[in-house]
Amino acid sequence: MRRRVARRLSIGTVLLAMTLAALVLPLSGIWFLRLYESALIRQTESELIAQAGVVAAFYREAWRRSGGRPDDGAPPLDPAWMRPPGFEPPWTPRFASLDLADDPILPSAPDPSPAATPPDPAAVLAGASLGPVLREAQRITLAGMRVTDRHGIVVASTGEELGLSLGDQEEVRRALSGEPASVLRERISRHALANGQSVPAPGRPLRIFTAQPVLDAGRVVGVVLVSRTPRSLADTLYGKRWHLAGLAALLLVSVGLLARVGTVAIGRPLRAVTALAKRTADGERGVMTPLPGPLVREVAELSEALTRMAGTLEQRADYIRDFAAHVSHEFKTPLTTIRGTVELLRDHLDSMSPEERERFLANMDAEAERLSRLVRRLLELARADVMTVGGDAVTDAVPVAARLAEHHGAETSLPASLPVAMGLEALESVLANLVGNARHHAGPHARVVVTLSAVTPPNGDDRAVLRVEDDGPGVSPANAGRVFTPFFTTARGSGGTGLGLAIARGLVEAHGGTIALLPSERGALFEVSLRLAGPDRGANANAGMDLSRGRV
Repeated sequence: MRRRVARRLSIGTVLLAMTLAALVLPLSGIWFLRLYESALIRQTESELIAQAGVVAAFYREAWRRSGGRPDDGAPPLDPAWMRPPGFEPPWTPRFASLDLADDPILPSAPDPSPAATPPDPAAVLAGASLGPVLREAQRITLAGMRVTDRHGIVVASTGEELGLSLGDQEEVRRALSGEPASVLRERISRHALANGQSVPAPGRPLRIFTAQPVLDAGRVVGVVLVSRTPRSLADTLYGKRWHLAGLAALLLVSVGLLARVGTVAIGRPLRAVTALAKRTADGERGVMTPLPGPLVREVAELSEALTRMAGTLEQRADYIRDFAAHVSHEFKTPLTTIRGTVELLRDHLDSMSPEERERFLANMDAEAERLSRLVRRLLELARADVMTVGGDAVTDAVPVAARLAEHHGAETSLPASLPVAMGLEALESVLANLVGNARHHAGPHARVVVTLSAVTPPNGDDRAVLRVEDDGPGVSPANAGRVFTPFFTTARGSGGTGLGLAIARGLVEAHGGTIALLPSERGALFEVSLRLAGPDRGANANAGMDLSRGRV
C-alpha cells in the first residue's frame, strides 16, 4: 500500500508568509494603537491652540478698549503653565498633549445654562466687536468659537449661546481657574430622533475642545473655547488612496523579491543537498560533495556535515566489507583443515597408527586454537572500536611496563612513576600488543627496549611518551603504511593474526592518544603518546628517573 505523504509548505512560501507578517504586524499595531489617529488629533489640537491664542489676544485688547480693568477681576495668578521649562517670560508656549491611548473620551458637551449674574459690561462690548470676526474665521477654520467673561458667560460666539453660562463645562471651569485645558468629547448629531434624543454623529464621533484663559496682569478676564472635529483616519487614507495603492504594490513586489532571494539563497541549495543525499541513500558512492559557494552559512555547514557523514559511512561500509572478507578468509583456512582432518579420520581411523592419529588430532587442536585466538582478537578489536572512556581513569604506567617487559625479556628505561589517563586493562593490552609484536617479529634473540618519559610540547599539555623499539629486521617502506590495518601481518605462517596493532591503535585513540611507527636506523620503533593524569604530573614524571638499561 502506498504511503500517503502529507503536503508541506515550501521554503519560498514560508519566507513569503514571514515577510508579509513582518510587514503587516507593525501596520496592524499602528492601527490598533490608533497612533496615526492620535497624530491627527494632536495636529487639530495644535491648530485650535493657535486659533485660541490669536482670539484671546484680540479679545484682551478689545476688552481693554471697552474700559475693562484687571483689578476688578479675580486675584492674580501664577500658573505653572506660564513658566514652562527652558522658556523665560514672556514666552509661554503651549503644546498639544491629547492621545487616544491615554486620554479619556468625555461625554458630549453639556448645554449652556442660564447665567446667574449679568455679564461684565466691558466684556459684552468687546464680544460684540469680536463676534463678526469669529463668524468670518469659522468659514475657513470650521471651528466653533466662544468667548466668555471672567464668570464663564458667553459674550461672543459663532453659535447662539450669547448670554448663557458655560461654567458647568469642565475645560471652561479649568480655564477660569487659570489652567488651559484640552479634552476629547463625543460628537453628538444635532439631528434629534422622534423622542427628542440626540444620537452620536456617524463617521466622526470625536470632537476636540480647547479652552484658553485670557490673562491680563496675571488675572483671568475671560476664556476662549475653540472646538472642532478632527479629520478621521478614513478620510486621510482616502485622500491618499492612490499613493497608498502604489506603496502597497511596491511593498508587495519587494516582499516577493525578498522571498525569491531567500528561496534562491536557502531553498535551492537545500534542494541540491537533498538530491545528493537521496542519491547517496540509493547507493551511489562519491556523489556527496560540498556545495560550491553557498550564500548562507548554515547551508554551507549542513552541506559540509553531510559530506563528512557520507564519507564516514562509505569508509565504514568499506571497512565492514573488508573486515568481513578478512574474517571469512581467516576462518576459512582452519575450518577447511579441521573439516578435512575429520573426513580423513572418519575414513581411515581404523587403519591409522597411533602416531598418525595423534598427529592429525594435534593439527585439529592447533587449528581450533587458532580459531579461538582469532575470536578473542576480534572481540578485543570490537571493544576497542566502540570503547567509551571516562574522565577518571588513571593508571601508573611504570609497574605495568616493567611487568610486561620482564615477561617478554625486554630492557627498560622507566621513571619512578608516570600516571597516565588510561585504565589498567586497556594499558596492559596496548603494552602487551606492542612488546609481543616486537618480540614476535624481531625474534627471540633480538634486543627489545621499552622507554617511558614525560614530554612537554611547545603548545599543549604534558604528555606521557611510550616507546617500544627493537633491533630486528624492521618494517619495509612498502608495509609501513599498513601495519595498523586489521588482518595485515607478515607472520601469518607463525600464527600472526594481524589484529594486535589495530587493537592497540583503537585503545590509544579512544583515550585521546596517538600511536605511530617512527623511522629507525635499525629494527622497528613504535611511539605512543598519552595524556598525563594528576595535578602534579610533571613533577612526578621526571622525579627519580631510573635510567638503568638491563634485561629484567
